[in-house]
Amino acid sequence: MQNLNVQADLVAAPALSLAVQYAVAEPRLPRWRLRRWVAHALAGALADGLLDFQGAEISLRLVGQAEGRRLNREFRGRDYATNVLTFEYGVDPVGTARGDIVLCVPVLVREAREQRKTLLAHAAHLTVHGVLHSLGYDHVKARDARRMEALETGLLAALRIADPYAPV
Repeated sequence: MQNLNVQADLVAAPALSLAVQYAVAEPRLPRWRLRRWVAHALAGALADGLLDFQGAEISLRLVGQAEGRRLNREFRGRDYATNVLTFEYGVDPVGTARGDIVLCVPVLVREAREQRKTLLAHAAHLTVHGVLHSLGYDHVKARDARRMEALETGLLAALRIADPYAPV
């Protein structure tokens, strides 16, 4: 008998158009792996129900330190490279959610090392985190943060990735 949870995830997955841009090479983060994480996050968010959408158009750009810093400075007024930046554009009239996600590879590598995580576990977490932000999730208010973190940890657990918020 098939795993019903896996089957439900496949049936519930919304349509996805994903553009992956590599401003820096990172062979451990191939397009197929990033697509898997994005699709998984979309399916989880759709099931969670915060946003009603039929599909998603997402661009995911992997950048170096200089571009990460420039984008963070231009769009957030902070003069340092951050791990992930997300740009949410909402849902169009036909139900397509759109967003851009920028992952700064050198920051991911450094943080993974500092937090004693694998790069893949950390990159999966920040990809899921970015996708959820692109769908309107945030962590400004405590209640919203709890909802977002619970969804993230559940999605990551399904990928066999440890809770990124658990104390070390």
